[in-house]
Amino acid sequence: MRSRSEADVANAVAYGKRLKLYALADAAHPPATRFTDAANQLFDATIPYDTRYFESLSQIVQNEPWLERDKVMIDQLKSIGIEKGKPFAPDEQRRKKLDQAALDAHDWIAHELERAYTPYFPGARWVVPAAQALVQDASKGYSEPDIYPVDARALVYSMGYVGIKRLGEGQFYLLSWQDRNGGALDGSHHYRLTVPQNVPVRQYWSVTVYDHDTHALIRNMTRASRSSQATDMVKNADGSTDIFFGPDAPAGHEKNWIPTKRGGKFELLFRAYQPARPLFDKTWTLPDPVKVDAS
Repeated sequence: MRSRSEADVANAVAYGKRLKLYALADAAHPPATRFTDAANQLFDATIPYDTRYFESLSQIVQNEPWLERDKVMIDQLKSIGIEKGKPFAPDEQRRKKLDQAALDAHDWIAHELERAYTPYFPGARWVVPAAQALVQDASKGYSEPDIYPVDARALVYSMGYVGIKRLGEGQFYLLSWQDRNGGALDGSHHYRLTVPQNVPVRQYWSVTVYDHDTHALIRNMTRASRSSQATDMVKNADGSTDIFFGPDAPAGHEKNWIPTKRGGKFELLFRAYQPARPLFDKTWTLPDPVKVDAS
């Protein structure tokens, strides 16, 4: 959309409703496409780290064909009661074990995420939230016979941002959950990120706040990100842009502020769309966020 005005939103909706989705067998006489308006509806896409995860997995097993690469899991899933053509109905004792197994997986993912990636810029803490083996395998449809990066997939898809197949000319992502001094980004405190001038992008850049535990947007916030497309953002005299994070808007910087939730940790994702060479040869660097309160 060109903007979030009512007219541009209406135009986008009208265009979307021109799309048609139907089975190829019905191409001669396609049925009407049904559209569902999800506006103002809560859609929780976070991973449930309890038995609900296994229930969801069972639904996928029941409804999707086995791919060659997935067959290694058939017997393992049978051992916990997930089997194609049979209902998944764990008793109370098994449910408790599955709940604990999901919590253990969450703890392992949280531990590994903060150790899996090397800082992208020298002396800074931003990382690229993608594993090279995963990017390589995904770009080839997981067809490489000697690569199947299960652990890397668990880490990347637990964040759920995107299944990165090609990282470079189209888009580039940088993730951080730490301030300049290595402290965790805490929603009860205030931080400033200075985005230097001349960001090497041909389209635009953005910074988005996510809940560090769920890797999803923080609920009930007035906004989740600020972007170079935001015409109301204020730039510094040297062309740089200060983005502020915290539970309250800093006086005089409301237009450049992204709210956080007290009592929770958060993380930042910096997106660069159609990035240019200075980002890759690191002649342009993104500094770490700085804690700006004394509490």
